[in-house]
Amino acid sequence: MPEVTAKDVQALRKVTGAGILDARKALVECEGDFEKASNWLREKGLAGAAKRSDRERTQGAVAVYVSSDHKLGAVCALECETDFVAKSEDFVQLSNKIAESLAKDGEDAVASFSGEIDNLKVVLKENIAIGKTLRFVAGDEAILGSYLHIQNGHGVNAVLVEVTGGKEELAHDLAVHIAFGKPTYLKREEVPEEMVAKERETIEKISKNEGKPEAAVPKIVEGRLNTWYKDLVLLDQPYVKDDKKQVSDILQGAVIERFAQVTVGAE
Repeated sequence: MPEVTAKDVQALRKVTGAGILDARKALVECEGDFEKASNWLREKGLAGAAKRSDRERTQGAVAVYVSSDHKLGAVCALECETDFVAKSEDFVQLSNKIAESLAKDGEDAVASFSGEIDNLKVVLKENIAIGKTLRFVAGDEAILGSYLHIQNGHGVNAVLVEVTGGKEELAHDLAVHIAFGKPTYLKREEVPEEMVAKERETIEKISKNEGKPEAAVPKIVEGRLNTWYKDLVLLDQPYVKDDKKQVSDILQGAVIERFAQVTVGAE
């Protein structure tokens, strides 16, 4: 078979608008015959795919999977251009398959879905690609909890959380809270010191500009800083099912090891 050169691939791309990998594959399949390769791309619906790949993916579906023993878990975001495609049955099913395969078989499993994604691109005529993916393997004494918020028939907010010393119900409830509380950090110690210092300085200036007594400013600053932490830190947040308690109050000896949240359209 004739050697497929980069120049050949570029020439075919220029004529057909196909992506690099698709153009190379077409030439290989057609043994270097340029005309046959062009027709092959048209038949497969891959001509013009490169143009689609430049279009912005602002929609999509997220999926979450946790194994029956609550030890393996994964989140996958499958991105597309429109909500219409994101809620289509084939699209949602593929996002679920990728999440399950990722959990069971590891990160390398994701690449095996490239063919199915290419097929969806052809059928749905949109720029489709895998976005953020995460995989958790629970520690010996830990379990995983999950939550998926569904809107218009597809997942838009997926959460995984790992808990040691707690039951499945607690892990699930924590995942629900995270979905709606949207914390950035697990505990205060994780918040970067420079970020805290900047916020403290800003709060102090605001308090002084409000004419607060100089002697009262330190206490006011600490109070407002505590409120600021509640937006960022999971353990400090008012619990979604009982806002008179903080998340830390409901653990009863359990420990949150880590959590992850993936939402549609998030970086």
